[in-house]
Amino acid sequence: MSISKALEHLGAEVAVTADGDVIKGSDGAVLPGVGAFYDAMRQIEHLRDIIGGLEDRPLLGICLGLQLLFTESEEGGRNPGLDVIRGRVVRFGGDVKVPHMGWNSVHIRRDTPLFKGIRDGSYFYFVHSYYAIPEEDVTAATTPYGVEFPSVVVKDNVFATQFHPEKSGAAGLQLLRNYLDVVVNSKSI
Repeated sequence: MSISKALEHLGAEVAVTADGDVIKGSDGAVLPGVGAFYDAMRQIEHLRDIIGGLEDRPLLGICLGLQLLFTESEEGGRNPGLDVIRGRVVRFGGDVKVPHMGWNSVHIRRDTPLFKGIRDGSYFYFVHSYYAIPEEDVTAATTPYGVEFPSVVVKDNVFATQFHPEKSGAAGLQLLRNYLDVVVNSKSI
């Protein structure tokens, strides 16, 4: 299931767009991602100010969408990211199979509205070869895979998952439902 279909399934009104005016007019935004860091940044570079300007609206990054929020990535050389979160994205090393693909546990390290109704240690679906190393205190959950890497980060109104909630069964749908609750609640503030 795609992220847009999962959100529609949960009752959200979804517009798939790279149009800055549509994004500015939204109640919340999702930055999905599949592909390479450099190519994705070339496609969304024009959105840097818009994404940085969503201070009063929630943003959810997913997989590559999480990585794009960081200062830089080593994927394909040293490439700048959106710099919403200070830190870098590095490739898995050691003797783990790359890409990290399949179900893995997520260990909650910090309370966040995304985890309402989700048990510590729940399994989510991952597909990635790189992981983030934050330089600020944003890690809300971690996952073991050769190293203990941040699988959920939260900074102010920015939420991001390294896994794909739309492909993660009931726990993933609950996380997306929780994100939609954050969006609805942010409108009433």
